[in-house]
Amino acid sequence: MLALSLLDRAGAAGAKITPQRKVICRALECSGDHPDVDQLLARARESDPGLSLASVYRTLRALEDLDLVWKHDFGDGRARYEVRHDDHHDHLIDTISGQIVEFHDPELEALKKRIAARLGYRLEGHSLALFGRPADGESQTP
Repeated sequence: MLALSLLDRAGAAGAKITPQRKVICRALECSGDHPDVDQLLARARESDPGLSLASVYRTLRALEDLDLVWKHDFGDGRARYEVRHDDHHDHLIDTISGQIVEFHDPELEALKKRIAARLGYRLEGHSLALFGRPADGESQTP
């Protein structure tokens, strides 16, 4: 079964789908990284040169409100965005290059659940961003 696109999920959740929102959703969904608002605007303007920054902000806010995108703070002063999917992952940020590496570690996931249980909680969600530099001192090219 094919996963629904961000645009399909937004429409199914009741969001108003304008031509501008279509362009923004497609640009975000095609991103292989975690763009900030300015990066997303530049990418979306490749399809719609007249697109406004306000439209990008409004669309991202609507998608956040529908829990269709994650807004990340990776410590660089810029909010970064990512389409939400069912596959959970965490992030490692290279403090030299700014590269964001996604990873999934089953042992870490189990540890987080054990910690929550030990404290009397059932884990409903979490966000984890690790910050570091390559052990060999050489940053990877983003």
